[in-house]
Amino acid sequence: MPGLLLETLNGKRTSRTPMWLMRQAGRYLPEYRALRAEKGGFLDMAYDSEAACEITLQPIDRFGFDGAILFSDILIVPHAIGQHLEFLAGEGPRLSPPLVDAALESLTPDLSRFEPIYETVRLCRKRMPEGVTMLGFAGSPWTVATYMVAGEGSRDQHEARAMAYRDPDALQAIVDRIVYLTVDYLSGQIEAGAEAVQLFDSWAGSLAPDQFERWVIAPNARIVAALRERHPETPIIGFPKGAGEKLGAYARETGVQAMGIDETLDPEWVTRELPQGMPVQGNLDPLLLLAGSAELELRVATILRAFADRPHIFNLGHGIDRRTPIDHVHRLIAAVRGFEG
Repeated sequence: MPGLLLETLNGKRTSRTPMWLMRQAGRYLPEYRALRAEKGGFLDMAYDSEAACEITLQPIDRFGFDGAILFSDILIVPHAIGQHLEFLAGEGPRLSPPLVDAALESLTPDLSRFEPIYETVRLCRKRMPEGVTMLGFAGSPWTVATYMVAGEGSRDQHEARAMAYRDPDALQAIVDRIVYLTVDYLSGQIEAGAEAVQLFDSWAGSLAPDQFERWVIAPNARIVAALRERHPETPIIGFPKGAGEKLGAYARETGVQAMGIDETLDPEWVTRELPQGMPVQGNLDPLLLLAGSAELELRVATILRAFADRPHIFNLGHGIDRRTPIDHVHRLIAAVRGFEG
């Protein structure tokens, strides 16, 4: 039997609001920190299928969430494309050579880097409690391209944005390569057992409207269409963080079945803007969860009421902060599951 989360993604109103949290498998959990101390760096664990499966299931064991999100990273795709990937303590990911001054053609692909990720999905599906939905994911092409071009993250994605104006053909070639491999990568996750997948476009909000159409909507639409052909029954969640007033165009033009909503958007506006009946996911501010103030329960109720007339998955507006106390997560779960309208 499909779980509540999967039923919601398929457009059904369920007996209670299902929930999971972006980045729920990670550093805020003491069991994750203990395993990382034993196993080593982040990338080592992402490619260790046994460890990655254990991490994926840790928040399910502790909190009983309705969905388990694959423990991995959006930069697995550029690593498979041929860039060297490392995670530096306190500095984040580094990709080399950065494509701002290196040719895409100079990279040597290694698609075997996808295999441990597929094995993680297979292991998790075998060990998953009944009714919990296995979620796969990938980074959307624009967000992944920003890292590939600059070699690292940045506050304003200036290297990729400048390339989009200065040499759009070069950026298009990078985006096309990401699209091609992402379709295969997500298809592989689905074949391994992912029941739904999410496209993370964490830097979608940095683009002007015409650039948003080219670098966010168009590539995601190509991925969704290709996946729909291969796996017509698998729901796809789009999450264009920072899309703002462009959210409706993304929802209508990409073909995703459900929309992830970031914390900057008024849920009342969202429910008016999106197609009627489209499932939504979100959108509590992760910093409110971190703070754990008296406003937490009030905001949960506001979100639940705003989305009461459409299928809704409760989630954060972005990833859970690593400093979030466990007690605050328990408070959140109690507020969502105890809500009576």
